[in-house]
Amino acid sequence: MLDKMEQGLRSCGAEVGWVAIPSIHLTLKFLGEVDPEIIPKLAEFLEAASEPEHGFELRLRGLGCFPNQKGPRVIWCGIEGDADALLKLQLKVERACNEFGFPPEDRSFKPHLTLGRVKGKRNLQPLIDYIKIGSDLESSFRVGHYNIYRSTLKPQGAIYGVVRTITLRE
Repeated sequence: MLDKMEQGLRSCGAEVGWVAIPSIHLTLKFLGEVDPEIIPKLAEFLEAASEPEHGFELRLRGLGCFPNQKGPRVIWCGIEGDADALLKLQLKVERACNEFGFPPEDRSFKPHLTLGRVKGKRNLQPLIDYIKIGSDLESSFRVGHYNIYRSTLKPQGAIYGVVRTITLRE
């Protein structure tokens, strides 16, 4: 489904660095540079904080951009569905990370999937028009776990590797 959304956006011919489909993810908390030695303890801490949480349903729907349509820098796909369960999980992750010494986010959580980052102005208006029209594509999925990722920056973009999977109750 994401590949079809991205195909429509790509057809606009705008200068966008598109995220590879396997690398697209929903970020609950960005940690930045982390000492690899603390990851096992952090994972245990997150697992304990998430233990009582159940899996839930989400839906991909709609397109948008940050910060706005006049000066888009990030192209995204929206997330809908059991927003209460998602927000509850995100808050638990945020609090657990805060207790572990990571600073709190300075902006509110806006669930989305980053599809691409605008690199230039060429064909930007057709892209903005396409985003305004939106996509009628929609897809539901079950969230039964979340991952701690390690990202390695490469010239072609970030490469993500799963460090630990934290399973939610069913």
